[in-house]
Amino acid sequence: MPIELGALTREDPRNVWPNEARDLTPWVAEHLEQLGEVLGMDLELVRTESDVGDFSIDVLARELTSQRYVVIENQLGQTDHTHLGQVITYAAGVDAGVVVWLTPAFREEHRQAIDWLNRGLGNSTQFFAVAVEVLRIDGSKPAVNFRIVAKPAGYRISNDGSPSRSSTAGEPSERGRRYQDFFQRLIDELREKHGFTNARTAGAQNWYSFSTGVRGFQYSASFNTGGRFCVEVYIDFGDDDTNLEALHNLRDQRDAIERDLGETLDWQELQNRRACRIALYRSGSILDPQDKLGEYREWMVDRLLALKRAFGSRLKLVAENVDSPRSA
Repeated sequence: MPIELGALTREDPRNVWPNEARDLTPWVAEHLEQLGEVLGMDLELVRTESDVGDFSIDVLARELTSQRYVVIENQLGQTDHTHLGQVITYAAGVDAGVVVWLTPAFREEHRQAIDWLNRGLGNSTQFFAVAVEVLRIDGSKPAVNFRIVAKPAGYRISNDGSPSRSSTAGEPSERGRRYQDFFQRLIDELREKHGFTNARTAGAQNWYSFSTGVRGFQYSASFNTGGRFCVEVYIDFGDDDTNLEALHNLRDQRDAIERDLGETLDWQELQNRRACRIALYRSGSILDPQDKLGEYREWMVDRLLALKRAFGSRLKLVAENVDSPRSA
C-alpha cells in the first residue's frame, strides 16, 4: 500500500504576527522553552522591552546553566543593517553571554557578519542567527519552526538533529571532571526520560539550575562544602523584599506542600544574600565512589521531579501576587 504524505508549505510569518513589537515579541517571550530546545539551553525570561540607553531589547532572558544574559532581537522581514547594529549595541549594553537574532530571512552578508562576530567575540559572547519559519501540512494549523542559520564555533548539531556545544576552555581539574560527568548524566536523564529540561551540556561546576517556567524561580541541584548535596527551589526576583515576599507566600502553604512532597523542607531566607531557597539535603561528596554517585543522582532526579509536582502549580500564582521589580 502506498504511503500518503502531506504537502509542506511555508507561510508568511506576518500572517501570524502582523506586528513585530505587539505580536512577535510577546509570543517569543511566552515560548522561550521552544527556542531553548533548539539552542540546547534552559532559558528564563527576565523581561521584554528592556532598556539599553534610549533603545529597548525585545526580549532579555537568562541561561540558567551559566546565569548569562541572553539578548533576543526579533525582526519581521529580511535582515537589515539597523537590526545588526541593534544586536551589537544590546549585547554590549547588558554584557550578554548569548545573542539570538531571530528573523524569517537572513541576507548572506548578515549571516557572514554573525560568523565574524563569533570569531572575534566567541570566547565571551555567543551569537546565533535563527530563522523563524511558519509551516503548514495540507492546510493544517500553522506551526513554528526555528532553524539555526549561523552559530558559534564549537557549537554543533548531532546526528539526531539535537544541538550541543563543545568547549574550547582548558581541561578541568579532576574534581571538575567529576562534577561535569555527574551533572551531564543528570541532565541527560532529566531531559530524555522526564522532559524536565532542554539543557544538553554540563560544565565543570558543582551546581546546575533548571527552568521552572516561572520568572523568579528556579529548580537546582548542587554539591555543597561540608559533605552535603541538595535539590532546591531557588528564589531570585532581583530584589530582597520581593524574594522574601515570595518565600513567605509559599511558606504560608508549608503544611500542604510538605504533605504533597512527603518530606520536611529547609526554608532559608539567606541573610546578607539577595536570594532565598527552599531545599532538601543529603550527606555525600562528589569524591565518593561511582556507585554512591549513581545513588546520589537517582535521589536528585527523584526529588527534583517531586519538587516540580509539589511546587509547579503554586509558583505561577505566587509570582503573580508579588511585586516584581523592573530592574534585572
